[in-house]
Amino acid sequence: MVFAGIDVAKDKHDCFIVNSDGEVLFDVFAIPNNMKGFEDLLFKIKGVEKNVDNIKVGLEATGHYSCNILGFLKNKGLTTIVINPLYTSLSRKSISLRKTKTDKADAHTIASIIMSDVSLKPYSDQLYHNEDLKSLTRYRFDKVAQRAKLKQSISRLVNILFPELETLVSTLHGKAIYELLLEFPSAQHIASANLKHLTHLLNTSSKGRFKRVTADEIREAARQSIASYLPAKSLELKHTIKLIRELTLEISEIEDEIKNIMDAIGSPILSIPGIGQNLGAMIIAENGDFSRFDNADKILAFAGCSPSTYQSGQLYSPHAKMEKRGSRYLRWALINAARFVCNWEPTFAAYLAKKRSEGKHYYVALSHAAKKLVRVLYHLEITGELYRPAN
Repeated sequence: MVFAGIDVAKDKHDCFIVNSDGEVLFDVFAIPNNMKGFEDLLFKIKGVEKNVDNIKVGLEATGHYSCNILGFLKNKGLTTIVINPLYTSLSRKSISLRKTKTDKADAHTIASIIMSDVSLKPYSDQLYHNEDLKSLTRYRFDKVAQRAKLKQSISRLVNILFPELETLVSTLHGKAIYELLLEFPSAQHIASANLKHLTHLLNTSSKGRFKRVTADEIREAARQSIASYLPAKSLELKHTIKLIRELTLEISEIEDEIKNIMDAIGSPILSIPGIGQNLGAMIIAENGDFSRFDNADKILAFAGCSPSTYQSGQLYSPHAKMEKRGSRYLRWALINAARFVCNWEPTFAAYLAKKRSEGKHYYVALSHAAKKLVRVLYHLEITGELYRPAN
């Protein structure tokens, strides 16, 4: 067997090639991050071993920097193993206590890891094509976070420009209220508005939910408002609403693309009550190919949801905290999925209640439910079965 370790960087990649006897075939050399460099690496590997079945290439999961070379190696039919950078760091430290973090040392370490650890699973075609879904779900996650921050700004600005409005409506973030604030972005604007026009605007944008009486209440509250007239804040409010609408359209477009991919995948985890399209997509995207994990506990460790352990001699800490390593997106998705499933699925609701009755804090009990959920997710993905509630 021939093993190649690659330390990925932005402009160049450091490579190290060795065989199963420990003979160094090519000491650490650098290739540029372009097609010429990729071809040079392939030429060196194929120069010492023609049969691709006898070649293993390892590289770290370094986000977008590793995307292109990973695609090149997969297209050439080479068995490629993507390694968690944390694993590389711990392996390097186990070899030497000295601080030897260099690209050359990492290339050597990666080659050693894929030589010695037979449990490492190759990067599959499913994982490679899964990158599209991961990009979309993370992109949506960031867009939703941006929109949430802008909605906080809306609440802040309304509290300055028309604080009484919040007590008159159930939410400031409905379509009708946004239409109102776009045309009348302060209490002073609303106070001087024509009641007939104000009624028509609210009634139309709320699809008949807001009547004349509501328009009259809002205008009367505006006339009695304690708000100051601040044109700069009014302009900021209008622009913030427009930004929220743009983000909402973008999020809708992203979700349509996610749905197309999820429809093609046909994952059985969507059969679990409480797991919708977007949450299920994030779980699948971040976890990748479930078959690369030997059991559900390894998925928990991958997500950083497993409890940490501290014991030294007679000292043992009974209050184990969540490790919080690995993919923060997967961890977020699993915890939130557990929350929704506990709301919609009776078996999980009973399990959460049981943990709460044992005196556990809500979030501790929820983490237990998340672990139970991961075992169900793993079973469904491995077997292809749909979820069947317990009788």
